[in-house]
Amino acid sequence: MLSWKSALFGMAGLAASALPAAAQQSGAMTLMSYAGIFRENYTDVVVRPFQAGGAPVQYAEGGTSAQMLGMLRAQKADPQIDVVIMDVTTAALACAEGLVEKMPAASWPILGQLDPQARAAGGECGPGVMFDHMVMVYDSQAVKPAPTRFSAMADAAQRGAVGFAAPPNIQGLAVTAILAHAAAQDWRNIGAALPALKAIAANTQSFDPKPDGYTMILNGQLRFATGWNARAQLYRDQSQGRIGVVLPDEGTIFQINTINIVANAKNRERAVAFTNHALSAAAQKAFTERMFYGPTNTTAQVSPEAMQRTALAPEFRSRVIPLDWEEMLKLRDTWNQRWRREVISAAPR
Repeated sequence: MLSWKSALFGMAGLAASALPAAAQQSGAMTLMSYAGIFRENYTDVVVRPFQAGGAPVQYAEGGTSAQMLGMLRAQKADPQIDVVIMDVTTAALACAEGLVEKMPAASWPILGQLDPQARAAGGECGPGVMFDHMVMVYDSQAVKPAPTRFSAMADAAQRGAVGFAAPPNIQGLAVTAILAHAAAQDWRNIGAALPALKAIAANTQSFDPKPDGYTMILNGQLRFATGWNARAQLYRDQSQGRIGVVLPDEGTIFQINTINIVANAKNRERAVAFTNHALSAAAQKAFTERMFYGPTNTTAQVSPEAMQRTALAPEFRSRVIPLDWEEMLKLRDTWNQRWRREVISAAPR
C-alpha cells in the first residue's frame, strides 16, 4: 500500500488537470479551495464583496487538500494559483516545501486580530482562516434517544450501520486523538484509544463513506458517521432535522483551514489584498453566519445564534482538546499503520 506521501505525489497530475482553463487566464487573481457547497457559500459572502471593489477573482476548485498540494507541487516552476485555502496538516507540508509564502507578523498587522491558535496553526506561513470541528452525525429518525457520545457507535444494535473514516483521512486522525484524550488525557496515546476504536470498527460498514457520511445517512445506508460541523449543520437544515449533529462528550478538535499566498504568485498584490479581506472581521462574520465555520478573527461580531452552532460557543469550548497539528504530522504514518493492523482488521468480514 502506498504511503500517504506517495499518494499525494500521485494525485498531482489529476489535480493539475482539474484546474479550469478560465482560472489560468491572466488578469484575475486565482483562489483555489474546496468545491461544492463550500465554493457556493464562500463565493457568495466572501469573494463577491471583495470583487465589488473592482478586483476580479477566479475560483479554482482544488478537490481535497491533498489534491491541492499536488497541484502546487506540479506548478511550482510556473504557479497558476495566487491564494490557496486548505487544511492545516497539508498546508504545513506546503510551507515546509516552500510552495507558499512566509507571513511575518511585522508585515501583516491583521494577524494581531486572530485567535492565537489560528496564528500558531500556520507556523511561519499563512494562518487559520476558519475553524471547523469534528462532530458525530446520526439519523435522527432511526436513532432514539439522541446520542451524546462517540461510544454510541459501538452499540451492538448499530452493527453494519456506521461510517467511520480511517486515516490518512484527517477525520480518522482526529477521532483517534479525541478518544485517546478521553481515555488517558493524552491525545498522543493511540494505545489508549484502540479499545474504543476497535469497538466502533466492529460495527463499521465503510471506512471511506462515499460520497460522504451525511448522504449515506439520508439514503438509509448508515445510521451513524463522523463528520465536520459546518457541512453537518447545513445538511441538518436541508434535511429538516433528519441529520442529527452532536458535539460528543468525549470532546472534539478544531480542524483548521489556513489561507496562504502561493510562492511567486503572479498576482501577489491582489493576493495580499484578498488575504487581508478574508481574515477581516466582516468576512469572518459573514461566513460564520452563512456556513457555521468558527471565526478566527477575535473581533468578528458574529450573531449569538450562529456562534451557538460552532465549537466556539462558551459551553463547548472546554470540549476542544489541545491538539498540536505539527506534532500530529510526526505521528501520522505510525497511526496509519496501527489503524490498518489493529482497527480495520476488527471490522466484520
